[in-house]
Amino acid sequence: MKDLKSKIEQYRKEFEEAVSEVRDSAALQKLRNLYLSRKKGYVAGLMDQLKTLPNEAKRDAGQLINTFKDHIQAELQKLQDTFQKQKKYVKAVDLTLPGTKCYWGAPHPLRVFQEKMEDIFLRMGFSIEDGPEIETDYYNFEALNFPPHHPARDDWDTLYINDDLLLRTHTSPVQIRVMEKKKPPIRIIIPGKVFRKETPDPTHAPMFFQMEGLVVDLGITFADLKGTLDFFLKAMFHNKIKIRFRPSFFPFTEPSAEVDISCTVCNGKKDDCRVCGGTGWVEILGAGMVDPQVLKNVNIDPEKYSGFAFGMGIDRTAMFEYQIPDMRLFYENDLRFIREFSRK
Repeated sequence: MKDLKSKIEQYRKEFEEAVSEVRDSAALQKLRNLYLSRKKGYVAGLMDQLKTLPNEAKRDAGQLINTFKDHIQAELQKLQDTFQKQKKYVKAVDLTLPGTKCYWGAPHPLRVFQEKMEDIFLRMGFSIEDGPEIETDYYNFEALNFPPHHPARDDWDTLYINDDLLLRTHTSPVQIRVMEKKKPPIRIIIPGKVFRKETPDPTHAPMFFQMEGLVVDLGITFADLKGTLDFFLKAMFHNKIKIRFRPSFFPFTEPSAEVDISCTVCNGKKDDCRVCGGTGWVEILGAGMVDPQVLKNVNIDPEKYSGFAFGMGIDRTAMFEYQIPDMRLFYENDLRFIREFSRK
């Protein structure tokens, strides 16, 4: 019995040293065979020695051998679990395959163009405002001089959530929200997503980006509006473009105007120009003096204050700048298209 205990202790020390040197599954299997093989393993040899012991010693000796065997099996299982976990995270690499190119991310062209527009207005002293994309009928229509059943609503009706909530058709509701909270002087721009009941085509989409501006202060005139837009458009495109104002109608401005710029592609010299249609002019935005009723709706005295507002589509302006024939290209998530603009 004493010799058996000594043998088990010797095997245990040798096993602990061997375990510390196992580095892979092959070495693990070799160690397992050395100790647990049914015919030539060390544990099997210890079991054979039980036959030579007196009957009264066999029970205690058997317990010692089983305890030793359990210890070996537990340690070997730990090593096996470790190797299996490592195997999950090790991927085979085929060195004959070409390398995978990692592309740097790039801002979307609409985001780049919007930031360019914002920078010009920030230099003129404007601040940037934002508001909810789900609006009430009051902020989207009534406060902007669109009373219920007004015929102008036909061109502006959008996607309704319920009788009072809808996806905003323009960013003008933010103008109302700002004028309710702040008193003049006010000088803001409002970029953001807007929604219309439109059938998608090269120049229309049910969702697009718009930028509006608002100035309210003492003594604001139409000359201030023209000067502001003249500076913006020449900074956005180039100093040699021509700008014209045409009379128009918007319920929230009076007087109102459509603003055109000379075609930067053909300068009016090509009858088949795809950008201007041979007219030499491209409509770029709408603008006008804030209707006195709109100022009254937000408790600003129209006898004391006046203001102007303007709005333009970021998508369409970007199409003109980049000479893109179809607005839908901005939203198809084609990386080949996006990367063309990341180089500019």
